[in-house]
This record gives sequence, C-alpha cells and structure tokens, in this order.
Amino acid sequence: MARFSVAVAGATGYAGGEALRLFVSHPDFEVTTVAGHSSVGDRLGKHMPHIPQLADAVVQDTTPEVLNGHDVIVLALPHGASGKLAEHLDPQSIVVDLGADHRLECSEDWDEYYGGDFYDHWVYGMPELLLGWDAEGAYRRQREQLRGAHRIAGPGCNVTATTLAMQPALSAGLVTGDVVVDLAVGYSGAGKNLSKPSLLAAQAFGSASPYSVGGKHRHIPEVLQNFAHAAGFDASEASRFTLGFTPILVPMSRGILAVVSAPLSDKAMGMDDAAIRDIWRGVYQDESFIVMLPEGTMPATADVLGSNAAHIQVAVDRHANRLYAFAAIDNLNRGTAGQAIQSLNIALGLPEDAGLSKIGVAP
Repeated sequence: MARFSVAVAGATGYAGGEALRLFVSHPDFEVTTVAGHSSVGDRLGKHMPHIPQLADAVVQDTTPEVLNGHDVIVLALPHGASGKLAEHLDPQSIVVDLGADHRLECSEDWDEYYGGDFYDHWVYGMPELLLGWDAEGAYRRQREQLRGAHRIAGPGCNVTATTLAMQPALSAGLVTGDVVVDLAVGYSGAGKNLSKPSLLAAQAFGSASPYSVGGKHRHIPEVLQNFAHAAGFDASEASRFTLGFTPILVPMSRGILAVVSAPLSDKAMGMDDAAIRDIWRGVYQDESFIVMLPEGTMPATADVLGSNAAHIQVAVDRHANRLYAFAAIDNLNRGTAGQAIQSLNIALGLPEDAGLSKIGVAP
C-alpha cells in the first residue's frame, strides 16, 4: 500500500519536531521533506537527534516550490507566516496549520488579539469538539467536518485542554457563562526562543510565573469560539460567555493541567454529583483518546506525556456552588502534533488512532 508523502515546515521547532517524531512511526506516512528558516542547509540530526530515522535529511528553505508536490504539508510556523505561505500551496495537498492563522472565524477577534492580515478559517482540527445536536438529539462533533478536508487548522494547546475539560457542562447547560481557567503550562508551550531571558533554565527552575494575564492571551477568542459551538451556537454568539484566563509557566518541559470552573446553573443545582459526572461519561464514552478518570482520581501531566490522550475529571463544590473540570494533556502531542495527525487520519479515511497512542511514559 502506497504511503502518503509529507513535508514539514518549521521542522526544527518544538511543534514541527513532535510532528516528525509521530510521522516516522506512522504506518501510512513518509516524511520526504523538512524545511526551516535559520537552520536551512543543516542536517536534521543536528537539531533533532532523538529522531535518528531522519538524521541525514537536509533542512530546505520554506518555499512553495519546496513544499508543493507532497500529499501532506504541515506548517509549524509563527502566526502570520503560515497564512501568507498557504495561499501558494497546492490545493490538492492536505495542508495542516499548527499555528493560529486559520483558527478564528471572526476577523474582529484576529484584529484584537493578533493583528495583521486575517486569513480564511479552515476546518478546525479537534475531532471531539461538540457542535450541538442533530435532529434526533445526538451530539454532533467536529469529526464529521474533517472527513475529506484539505485544509485543517490545528487548535491551540491551552484551548484543547480547556475545551475538552468544560465542553460537556456547556453543552448540557450545567454552568453559567462566567468561566474561569487556570493552567499550569510546561515551557515548551512558549516555543523555542533563546532571545527571551525568562525562558532560560536559570530563571525557570524552581519558579512558577503567570503570563499574558488580564485578558490578553491569544487563545481566549478561540476558547470562546469553541464554547459557543459546544453550547449549540454559532461563533458569533461567543459573547454569551466570559472567560478569566490565566496560564502559568511551571518548571516542566511538557504538559498542561487545566483547572476550569464556573458557577452551577439552576439545572445543575437540582442534580446530584453522580448525575453530573454521568454527563461527561456520556459525551466521552466512545472517544478513544479521552480518558474519564475514576471518581476522586485527579489528572496529572506525568501520566499523559508522549501520548495523544486527555485525562479528564470533574468535581462539584457545593459550598461555593461551582463546578470544576480538569484536563491534563501533553501540549506538544495532544495539544498540537498528535491532534493534527488524528485529524489527518480522519481526513484521509485512515483509522483515527493510526500512529498514535493514549499510553503515557510515567514516571
């Protein structure tokens, strides 16, 4: 059986490197081109020694001429760069953007949080995202939109953890629209950037530090967009929700632990805790990469490292009348490259779990 050829741009960054790690063990893909910017001309082994299968691949320039001609093109580039490049890529190729350029549906959100040119919204690459209900009352999911897609927008990593934790509550009307999110985030979530002193080991070890606070984090409009869809609304209805969003860098290389809370709705106030937990079980019972943990067992980032799994838990604080939902993911795998490959599998009609695992590497 023929394998699909793959080109990865941004191959020497964290997200691009994780995509390469997963592609080389996938039975249906073959990486034939790696591209970069400052690393052009280097052998990949200089930057990614943990992927010996591609050690001799030479990093090429990130141009349409280099990338076109492949079945799959992965763009792991800074925001703004992938949108400009994608306009010149082969429409017959499947292009996956791991950056932000094609995630948002509303240009006003892009202008406020990113700035620069706004690019068309692509099919959103989160298969488990809820989209309301069909005529029979069954959940609709983003998975159906991905089948046969040729342009896929990879979600943000913080967005993924937040959405997967809280969307069952929003879909079922268990909370009000006033949501608060606190996230412990590994340093790889900040990207590979030696120009920022705050990312140096001497300042990161033994310290936790919030960043992009006060409603400034660029993932906020994407989270609200997902909240609207999960509740059965269009993205234009995202203003129904408010979001307090505080990411905190903690001294670990990978992982996100999201703590998402909101006041209980009148409906939830009339339900017992077991019935509330059953909502999450009903949403995720057939999702192979979503692990609903036993009651009382809390998610931990160490348990999901290296996997495409999301570990989920929910708890009710009756004293504060708040619902708490928790999610632990590997930000580079489930939050970025793994989720992209899961979406590619669906788009190409392959088994959704091909080349992916929900088994972590703990301890």
